[in-house]
Amino acid sequence: MMAGYPWPICALAALPLLAPLSGLLRGRRHTYAWATLFAIPYLVFALTELLANPAARWVAAVSLLLVFGWFCTMILFLRASRVHRE
Repeated sequence: MMAGYPWPICALAALPLLAPLSGLLRGRRHTYAWATLFAIPYLVFALTELLANPAARWVAAVSLLLVFGWFCTMILFLRASRVHRE
């Protein structure tokens, strides 16, 4: 058990992260653009747990850092791979 959550629930919560994996590995900009939206539910959950569940604060803090890193990485890739038109 991780901070009160059984491992099958944690594994089930991580499954949506596999949806954009194919496009991310191929470097498709469109996938990076919509994959940023996947961060929102994880961000909300991490913030809620950080504020409301003292037993899971360390897990929520790590999750929050990972989600923030994920979002920033997606945005940085999109900015770096932008096509400049004249």
